[in-house]
Amino acid sequence: MTMNIQLRDYQKAASDKAVAFFNEKKTKYNAIMVLPTGSGKSIVLADIANRLDDNVLIFCPSREILKQNYEKMNMINPFRCAIFSASFNSKDVGKVTFATIGSVKSHPELFQHFKYIMVDEAHQCNPKQGMYKEFFEALGQTKILGLTATPYRLSSYMGGSMLKFITRTRPNIFSKVIYQVQISTLLDMGYLSKISYYQLSPTGWNESRLKVNTTGADYTDKSVIMEYQRVDFYGFLVSIVERLLKPKRGGARKGILVFTRFVKEANQLADKIPDCAVVSAETPKAERDAILQKFKAGEIKVVANAGVLTTGFDYPELDTVVMARPTMSLALYYQIVGREIRPHKGKDAWFVDLCGNIKRFGKVEDLKLVDTNNKGKWMVFSNGRQLTNIMFE
Repeated sequence: MTMNIQLRDYQKAASDKAVAFFNEKKTKYNAIMVLPTGSGKSIVLADIANRLDDNVLIFCPSREILKQNYEKMNMINPFRCAIFSASFNSKDVGKVTFATIGSVKSHPELFQHFKYIMVDEAHQCNPKQGMYKEFFEALGQTKILGLTATPYRLSSYMGGSMLKFITRTRPNIFSKVIYQVQISTLLDMGYLSKISYYQLSPTGWNESRLKVNTTGADYTDKSVIMEYQRVDFYGFLVSIVERLLKPKRGGARKGILVFTRFVKEANQLADKIPDCAVVSAETPKAERDAILQKFKAGEIKVVANAGVLTTGFDYPELDTVVMARPTMSLALYYQIVGREIRPHKGKDAWFVDLCGNIKRFGKVEDLKLVDTNNKGKWMVFSNGRQLTNIMFE
């Protein structure tokens, strides 16, 4: 049974731009569309695929996101869908095939007849090396459209780090932005939740002591651990979560999701907080699903996770996120804030940052994509401060 889904105006505009891009015979470039977290990217993907009268390969970065995207496509048109992914024990090729890159990378011959490719979370495509680059090269003349909320990559540059807009890297996979909508626009329209930001740091916290790793992509484990020990970061984190469990104002929290850098402080938090569960890369999938179900049901009040719930975790009622880790990655920061940006009736969302990230990047609604001089030289600004294509400070 097919079903008509009423697209929002900006979703319809995005779909129109994508279909026009794919149908334009003369264009040789690959393009991206920038759609913020919570904008309904899976609906846009499904609508585009349904309108294209040809084979479409849709790459998804994880099992969770593939499942979400596939389900939306099934609502619109279930007769065209297939999944090619080891995590689903499925190696089917259909008119619209949802895939993970790790599963198809060795089988480009199965997709030689595909004219169109879409990549969800397109910022994960490394233009210099890796599975995506090799697969695209093996396929040859295929049009590729990337979708992302975070169109930038952090890389080492002249002894430091630079956040580069993905159409402005050399080499690049995507060379043109064909559609974008600002976070602030969706917030003003009521499609995203307003968030109250709180910057709290342990006494004596000193970011200048953190060292950049060799890739330029983030701080070294060693320097972060040394700073944590110096200021008793673990004790501070426990005290903050205890305060959030019994807030002096704002009423009881629906759920507190804590993002830690290491599994160690997630475990230490769970040792001190009775209603706290830990989720990490080592947590078996069935156990993780059970924890998250209990969290959503209110049976578990706090989930401490070490880097596994940054994308694909959809829980609109979530009203409290604690960022208990420093990062140089604007994408990671935005994805963490984005866990609570989906609106829900009566929600009073709090974002509590313990490591100077708000100061570094600003509020997510203040992030602006700007096409300088309308010449395709895209940049990201935060409150007028340039964040991309300059040395990281």
